[in-house]
Amino acid sequence: MASRFHRFILYVVCFFVWGVLAISPIAVAAQELSAGMKAPIFSAESANKKQFDLAKQAGKLVVLEWSNHLCPFVQKHYKSGNMQKLQQFAHRNGLVWVTILSSAPGKQGHVTPGEALRIAKENSASPDYIIRDEDGSIGRMYKAKTTPHMFLIGSDGTLLYNGAIDSIHSIDQEDVARAETYFYHAMKAAKEGGKIEISQTKPYGCSVKY
Repeated sequence: MASRFHRFILYVVCFFVWGVLAISPIAVAAQELSAGMKAPIFSAESANKKQFDLAKQAGKLVVLEWSNHLCPFVQKHYKSGNMQKLQQFAHRNGLVWVTILSSAPGKQGHVTPGEALRIAKENSASPDYIIRDEDGSIGRMYKAKTTPHMFLIGSDGTLLYNGAIDSIHSIDQEDVARAETYFYHAMKAAKEGGKIEISQTKPYGCSVKY
């Protein structure tokens, strides 16, 4: 009888622990960010000492681009001019472009503020902000997995797109012209007030060097 009672108590305790874990912040944090969710709020100083605060971007569409200048997948999109064209489209249409560098000190792609600005200039890149996320806090907040990894945030702070820049997972520059341009179409649809047909894709590239 006592043994049966002990098994019952163990069952109740296990059920309770499972329920707590299922709704705990740790479990919630493990969930993917998907379109329709509120984008996590953050603020940070950029490489040129401008302050960026996502909470103050209400009414604007915001692009988050995870980057690493030594990653061949990133190089594909910069050397082909594809990333610069997307940045120029964003500027023409009033979007705010934020490039985020989450490489930790000592890891591939880690740069000083001066190096970040120099690399952007050499690439003819034109982000509004370059943020060095050395401790990886912003990257982990967004669960950024690769470089590049693209996010589009709506004027109301809702996540509109999360995923790959396009459809061809390669480092071949010639593939840029053949690929389905997921992120361009997401920006265009959002700007025009239309529906984003593809709002969630699997990002490809180098792993973020946390």
